[in-house]
Amino acid sequence: MKKNFTDVDLNRSVGNLLRLGVILSVATSLVGFIKLFTEGFEMPKKYTSLDIGNSSEKVWGHFWTSLCKGEGMAIIQLGILLLIFTPLMRIVFALIGYLKEKDYVYVIISSIVLAIMAVSFFAGYAH
Repeated sequence: MKKNFTDVDLNRSVGNLLRLGVILSVATSLVGFIKLFTEGFEMPKKYTSLDIGNSSEKVWGHFWTSLCKGEGMAIIQLGILLLIFTPLMRIVFALIGYLKEKDYVYVIISSIVLAIMAVSFFAGYAH
């Protein structure tokens, strides 16, 4: 016999997802902090050396290059990205749950929130 997907199941699943996201973020950041500590991090003497340009391609390229090298600062940044994407994944997860429950009002609301977040993420500008 197939059990119906209920609100309790959705709340439990979303809670577990949020918990897992925070735990992964903290663990990743902690590993990055330990790595950064063992690397011997020094504050830069000139902050102009940190200027890699305003282009987001340069910023992401620098991030991925640093992460592939296993640099501590990039690992910490990955932990922060995991923390940022946790609420986004919560919305996606809830949207799927609402679809299973056939609660179409919340499907529409979740879709609108997801669209707003996607537009702000992909079209965001730094001030």
